[in-house]
Amino acid sequence: MKETPEHTDPPLLIHAQVMDPAGPARSLELEALDHWQPEDGPLWAHFDANHHDLRRWLTGPGRLPAPVANALVATETRPRATVSAEGLLLVLRGVNLNPGAEPEDMVSIRLWVDKDRMISTRRRKLLSVVDTRKSLEERPAQGVTDILLRLVDRLVERINDAVNQVEDEVALLEEDVLDAPQSESRSRLSELRREAIALRRYLGPQRDALGRLQTDPPEWFNAEDRLRLREIYDRMVRLVEDLDAVRERATVIHEELVSSLSDQLNKRMYLLSITAALFLPMGFLTGLLGINVGGIPGADNPWAFWIFSGMLASILGAQVIYFVRNRWF
Repeated sequence: MKETPEHTDPPLLIHAQVMDPAGPARSLELEALDHWQPEDGPLWAHFDANHHDLRRWLTGPGRLPAPVANALVATETRPRATVSAEGLLLVLRGVNLNPGAEPEDMVSIRLWVDKDRMISTRRRKLLSVVDTRKSLEERPAQGVTDILLRLVDRLVERINDAVNQVEDEVALLEEDVLDAPQSESRSRLSELRREAIALRRYLGPQRDALGRLQTDPPEWFNAEDRLRLREIYDRMVRLVEDLDAVRERATVIHEELVSSLSDQLNKRMYLLSITAALFLPMGFLTGLLGINVGGIPGADNPWAFWIFSGMLASILGAQVIYFVRNRWF
């Protein structure tokens, strides 16, 4: 999916922080990043990939290999995890909670992580990054892995909220369809199915990426980090399963809606057919006696109209009795 830049000339560096396990994080400007050393503390630098000069900065002396820089500035992304001896390249997506956006229009974040630093890039604002920065202000990070897992945890938590919202809407729609099916429910059901399919499109590969990372994590992940990653992966698996269940429920609701609407249509058509059957013989007789030719019986009898009306009423009553006995009503 190709992401549209938010504006033409954004700042290159969104924020950079050096973590102190004993106290609050220390912010760095872009110029100070070149002087950062691993002994200064774990570093998290977050960049805007819309900036035209980002790739050149990332491939500067002593920074990142060209393939990694290309992945961090790519316009088309897909969730993936690649572990190498130098570090971890991770591409994930989060729900789009920006004003006027649809949650299923997911926002990507690209990360390069080694044991001393994490470099991330984005093209659109991602609230999970904001959540992670707030958590770092409240509780200092214990290392780069801690920052990474906090960010991934916030991504999954935001996705969980979006999936729960879809589940709740499907449940409400299911109640409406069972109680009083309406043709207008089709459009809402189609929208929910489209939303679930769009979310599943990205969450499936994201589940696989986290699964690969959980199976073969970098060597600097300790036992606690692996356990936290396992918990996040299990939640991601459950979310994908929930989306699959939503799609199946939506299919069942669609079948129930079509069946209910068809039943309503059949009942109306049946009523019209019964009505037409009741008045068919009377229409035939009135049409026959309404022709303008000589010899119509009773033309000169003042009681002929009432006799004929009584005969029609008798025919109608006989038909009703016949239909009731045969359970056509």
